[in-house]
Amino acid sequence: MRERLDESIYWDPRHYEAHNAALTERDLPFLLRRAAEYGGPILELACGAGRLSVPLAAAGYQVVGLDLTTSLLEYSAERAREEGVAERLELIEADVRRFDLGRLFPLIVYPFNAVTHLHDYRDVLACLRRVRAHLAPEGRFLLDLLNPKITDFARDPAEVHREHSYPDPDGAGEVVVWESSRYDRATQLNHITWSYDIGDRRGVFERKLTMRQFYPQELRALLDCAGLAVERLWGDYDDSPFTAESPKQLALCTANRR
Repeated sequence: MRERLDESIYWDPRHYEAHNAALTERDLPFLLRRAAEYGGPILELACGAGRLSVPLAAAGYQVVGLDLTTSLLEYSAERAREEGVAERLELIEADVRRFDLGRLFPLIVYPFNAVTHLHDYRDVLACLRRVRAHLAPEGRFLLDLLNPKITDFARDPAEVHREHSYPDPDGAGEVVVWESSRYDRATQLNHITWSYDIGDRRGVFERKLTMRQFYPQELRALLDCAGLAVERLWGDYDDSPFTAESPKQLALCTANRR
């Protein structure tokens, strides 16, 4: 599961945040609405560079951020200090499959496709069972991941298309990200390569990302096996209901009390 940081999209938190700035404008308000409903403290799995945990702390919630990568946690801690919310953000280096914090949470969130880094179903179940063990009796677990679109996986692996662009954090102009991908139907793994142009420099560096795809009924079965039940399912960050055409699976779960 653990990728080499210098080869992954998380090698530089500044680039990662710039890449996802428009996303934060969409998923953060969605999370804030859930936080207003269920309160804190909030446990965020795979909190990374603090893209969501720091703003949640800034909104007044006590947040525990858990991640496996030391450098990302250090960046998040520095950002929290700069924004004056360090006292509301506790950062823990731990594996989502094996953590034991000795406390329960009214809201646990696993945002923005982070679960797709768990490629084996046993790892997924191990993580979800840890979530179940840390969920307060009336608590909620919010899982955010893609709704797989089959046509996206039918692309020629040699085909390259423009995935995104954003301003370079070092002021070197526009960063353009070009994507190619190869989908393995047997493992449900999408192997993605991103090539970065910066300003007038082409192919400055290349990064890899492998995402496990979860289909809607499969997701429900995995959650059920881990002792979790889907209470609500949205299809996007605007709280729209889930349909076959939805881009997202936003599953709000409770502990299964069977």
